[in-house]
Amino acid sequence: MSDGDMSDGDDALTGAEEAELERRRKAWEYREDNQDRHDSVVSPLADGDERVIEGALRPKRLDDFVGQQRVREQLTLLLRSAVRRGRPPDHVLLSGPPGLGKTTIAMIIAAELGAPLRITSGPAIERSGDLAAVLSTLQEGEVVFIDEIHRLARPAEEMLYLAMEDFRVDIVVGKGPGATAIPLDIAPFTLVGATTRAGLLPAPLRDRFGFTGHLDFYQPEELGTIVARSAGLLGVRIEDGGIEELSLRSRGTPRIANRLLRRVRDYAEVRADGLVTRELTRTALELYEVDELGLDRLDRAVLEALIKRFGGGPVGLSTLAVAVAEEAETVEVVAEPFLVRHGLLARTPRGRVATPAGWAHLGLTPPPSVDLPTLFD
Repeated sequence: MSDGDMSDGDDALTGAEEAELERRRKAWEYREDNQDRHDSVVSPLADGDERVIEGALRPKRLDDFVGQQRVREQLTLLLRSAVRRGRPPDHVLLSGPPGLGKTTIAMIIAAELGAPLRITSGPAIERSGDLAAVLSTLQEGEVVFIDEIHRLARPAEEMLYLAMEDFRVDIVVGKGPGATAIPLDIAPFTLVGATTRAGLLPAPLRDRFGFTGHLDFYQPEELGTIVARSAGLLGVRIEDGGIEELSLRSRGTPRIANRLLRRVRDYAEVRADGLVTRELTRTALELYEVDELGLDRLDRAVLEALIKRFGGGPVGLSTLAVAVAEEAETVEVVAEPFLVRHGLLARTPRGRVATPAGWAHLGLTPPPSVDLPTLFD
């Protein structure tokens, strides 16, 4: 094969990869927008009003941040080393499910460095000019936080490569053959990118981050510490039993724990004397349709349809979605991850299957044939 043939093959492969990446991006964008429309007290997503409340509850320093011990220790070394050298630290990529503290860590990074913080998001940067406007006004050492960085427009991504590596951007003036690229130096900065879909990030962008941290779901005892701290900041009187009950029903997510705390507080103030006890917490969360594992109405509807209507499966996603009167994307993105993580439901090549634990959670006895799926199912 000649050099020209090999070059053509490489270009064709790159084009195919780009097309696949764009297809996956559009699919996830639809799913995320659909996920935003799912109104649930245990949704890990936050609307604008809730983000304002979260701002008052966020820890301001790494020493106050609860959980994520390995990521916290690694970031401590990274930031302290940068401060001693007097230079901005490496760019930071934070990945993990929503509600675990990626935005909080970005704010803490800026606070630990004593630097200003510029916040934006991938969907808000539609053109390369939008990104150039942000980068060209940065101060030296400033921290730029891009949430949902996997949803950046492709022209902005390509500009970001050069900015992260060489601290400059090329401003294109004119169009067509007469277009001219004018290089513009920018102040050294630290980029903090957050993503819930790390697999959608192109390799060239992912490789330019000097530090990558993955945030995992929290343990109940960690959530208990967060609930106790938030209760103190909100002025909520809560007993240890109430803290424990909330931490067990929060799906391993601090955002959900804080949201449930506020809902239980409302119940305690209106229908009791304001003191949050274990029994009051159970009664309040029963009103909000959150059970002892943290399953909400949609989660239980999916599990009940799978078991009671289809005998535990296997059943296809679209059929299951019709049975619960929801979009297939909502069932797949909102309900299934939590059910699968807790071993209540399994995805198999033949369709969705309820596990013995799923049957037991509904108080039912599985037929003798029900077993966990194997590699050869």
